[in-house]
Amino acid sequence: METFKLKASLILIAILLFADCLNVEGKICRPSGTIRGKKPPPGECNQDNDSDCCKEGQLYTKYKCSPPVSSHTKAYLTLNGFEKDEDGGAPSECDNHYHSDDTPVVALSTGWYNKGSRCLNNITITANGRSVVAMVVDECDSTMGCDSDHDYQPPCRNNIVDASRAVWKALGVPHGQWGGLDITWTDA
Repeated sequence: METFKLKASLILIAILLFADCLNVEGKICRPSGTIRGKKPPPGECNQDNDSDCCKEGQLYTKYKCSPPVSSHTKAYLTLNGFEKDEDGGAPSECDNHYHSDDTPVVALSTGWYNKGSRCLNNITITANGRSVVAMVVDECDSTMGCDSDHDYQPPCRNNIVDASRAVWKALGVPHGQWGGLDITWTDA
């Protein structure tokens, strides 16, 4: 009987350790903390594409994870500039290059970006009765923000697909409605 209890305990521990080691994408995603906003120096927060600037003293939620990925992962599409001097800030994380806004490229929230595992891979985005294939070139950082490295913008929410103009055009969204849209996406 003692041997059975020992074996059962070891199996249970092994299962728990295995479950804990699963990729963060498969876990329930909870906030990992907050960042206190700092007022950007004059002219340092690029508000192109309706980007927000951090506000002094405001608390912003940060995440190390994103919701689980499925064949139709729900997300929120935002508009980002991937060219030099646009609201995207620095060159893309995946290849250290800027990208034309006329190319369908995206940045994914930290959990979905998954330490670069989706870099230069395609995803399929669906909304508005249409689909478009876009390449992942960057991370929309959900863990940090409100500093010069992040153009004094708050951390991304954990469910963001930050897309170039080409993605919005391909989805047939009227220009006046660009900026925020509920979508689904999957790895292509």
